[in-house]
Amino acid sequence: MALKDSLTELLTPAVENAGFFLEEVQIQKAGNHSTVICVVDGLKPLNMDEVTSVSRVISELLDNEPALGDNPFTLEVTSPGVDRPLTLPRHWTKNLTRLIKMTLNDGTVVTARLGEFNDTHAQLVENIKGRMKNHEIAFADIKRAVVEIEFNRKDDN
Repeated sequence: MALKDSLTELLTPAVENAGFFLEEVQIQKAGNHSTVICVVDGLKPLNMDEVTSVSRVISELLDNEPALGDNPFTLEVTSPGVDRPLTLPRHWTKNLTRLIKMTLNDGTVVTARLGEFNDTHAQLVENIKGRMKNHEIAFADIKRAVVEIEFNRKDDN
């Protein structure tokens, strides 16, 4: 089993017991030094105290993991960036009412506010020249979806 996979298997239960989700483990090597990057998410954005708490849990496990050997490593615990694609139902749930930019399979780009969703479709509201237009887009038709950053969000759309 690859080191990345064995670390994912080791860390996932502990991260979930701490109330979070282990999105990804990355290992970057530079000579005999490694950086272990753990991408951790929650049902809401993580604050610094939560990142610190889950970092301690992960660090304790990695310090005692024989698969890492005696080589030095640096642990980085981070949350997913805003450019992380929405791929799981919990990603969509976490971003209800947010502006979502979707690239559809046919190349069309749609930017609209996520109203709700079910197992197969997302319900979106798009503001076109002051008029609200509802869309229903099948997840099967979405090639990529990400949260669109809003610096001056207005509560009425």
